[in-house]
Amino acid sequence: MIRKFCFSLTLLVLFQCKPQKKVLSSDDYLDLVRTEFTGDLAYETTAFVEKYWRVAGNTGFNESVYWIEKHLKKAGYVLESDANPSDVLTYRIEKRPLKNPTWEPVSASLKIAGQDVPILVSETNRNMTYLNSVSTPRDGITAEVVSITNLEDLKATSLTGKIVFVEQSIWPFYKELLAKGVLGIITYNNPSYLQPEKNTTSIQFRSLPPQLESKLWGIALSFDAKEKLKASLEKGENKVHVNIKTKIYASEELTIIADIKGSKMPKERIVFSAHIQEPGANDNATGVGAQLEMASIAANLITNNKIALDRSMTFLWGDEIISTRRYITDDEKRAADIKWGISLDMVGENTAITGGSFLIEKMPDPSAIWTRGKDKHSEWGGDVLALEDMKPHYLNDFIISNFKKQGAFANWEVNTNPFEGGSDHMPFLDADIPGLLLWHFTDQFYHTDNDRIDKVSKETLKNVGVGALASGLQLVNSNSKTASGILENLVKISNKRLSNEFELSKVAIKEGANIADEKAIILAWEDWYKKAFESVSDMSYGEDKKLHEEINNAKTAMALNVKNILLELEK
Repeated sequence: MIRKFCFSLTLLVLFQCKPQKKVLSSDDYLDLVRTEFTGDLAYETTAFVEKYWRVAGNTGFNESVYWIEKHLKKAGYVLESDANPSDVLTYRIEKRPLKNPTWEPVSASLKIAGQDVPILVSETNRNMTYLNSVSTPRDGITAEVVSITNLEDLKATSLTGKIVFVEQSIWPFYKELLAKGVLGIITYNNPSYLQPEKNTTSIQFRSLPPQLESKLWGIALSFDAKEKLKASLEKGENKVHVNIKTKIYASEELTIIADIKGSKMPKERIVFSAHIQEPGANDNATGVGAQLEMASIAANLITNNKIALDRSMTFLWGDEIISTRRYITDDEKRAADIKWGISLDMVGENTAITGGSFLIEKMPDPSAIWTRGKDKHSEWGGDVLALEDMKPHYLNDFIISNFKKQGAFANWEVNTNPFEGGSDHMPFLDADIPGLLLWHFTDQFYHTDNDRIDKVSKETLKNVGVGALASGLQLVNSNSKTASGILENLVKISNKRLSNEFELSKVAIKEGANIADEKAIILAWEDWYKKAFESVSDMSYGEDKKLHEEINNAKTAMALNVKNILLELEK
């Protein structure tokens, strides 16, 4: 009897003394990651990857995958096929035969016939050769250049054995070019945001379809080379010498995926995605590098018992959109448990050189329907969405708030843009998984051969990596208490949004706007945020009556606020 009592008392004392797991705040996670994230591995990786002209299956793409693998292993990740069930850190490389051959440039030059100095060489303009171009004969080829301005001219001109020059995209002409038997194409169409008259040597990379049956090649010009070619043509010097060497060969598509297994709900996960292909430094060697340091730091935190994960964390590197979409669509059960997706694309810019700013591209919200006030699209641009396209969720404001904190800490500018699309966040959204994009725009070197390591900032890589990893750690460890804190922040942000929209609508009505239209804007934001409030319940481990009550209270308060706003608009 006495022994039983003592045993029970001992259990009670042990239970009472057992430390309870602290629910960390966003500030705690930011502080934790800041002490670990130097930016060194991110920058070193960016420098390695950007050396190569990368497309799925080619040398540069594959070498980048094996670089990632080397550093994952160094951080403690175990090859999945060799792992034990107890291993928390694993990785795998998925290999698939490419449907079409891969491609890589070797060398190229463009010379006006009779002149000794080329107007372009690949050593200084590595984007001059169109992706998928075939090689010219070994010693190159000399041929007449014919300038074409429209499709009618193209149809009326004999072009067999000649080279066509156009100052626009070739896509309206492509089929006709093949039918006409042209040798190759020379083009110039750098958009104005690249400031071509300032960046006179920049060439934005261009591509042809895989040359499976045809044997076409293409050269894209810089502003400087275009001016020289046009001056030559005006003088009647209409022949050029082109020498292109490329490699086209069968290969495999590689995707590398690293996982950190959660201890409580391992099937639920956040997925970070960064694409390897494209030839630039900022686009997207920086995404590859930042994500690799994130994966390495997360592993070190786990290994050194500084943190444990309730849900899983996945890092994916591959071919833009294609690899991410496959990860989602190939396994329906896996996809059903992906709770968040974040794309890292162009995340390391030295904006003092490139221009633009760091941006968080939001999931579709009403700013993508009515873009006004401080909301504005980037020069990438976006289609006007409809109410049925909306994706209400707390992820937008959660990520923005965390990055604003990092921005204030590091004196770093953080902005947002309405949804535009075009990167690895798209497959998440298409599958109704909350997903957004971390990026920079406008970049005056975007997709050009001047997007090199000298345009990259280690500090920016660090800031983005800290914000992304700290946010991810908080999400995978989130629970009802986390949800309650995020809801409280959402309420403050939604009130500010409604206040701003009210002021904009008042001005619009004074300027002649329809009151009903302005009310529709307010109501759209009310609906979006009410559903965003509801979405925080996905962080709880089950039905939580207290959280449910907080959500309902927030919705009720918002409804009253909106009712008052609508009444004010009628005055």
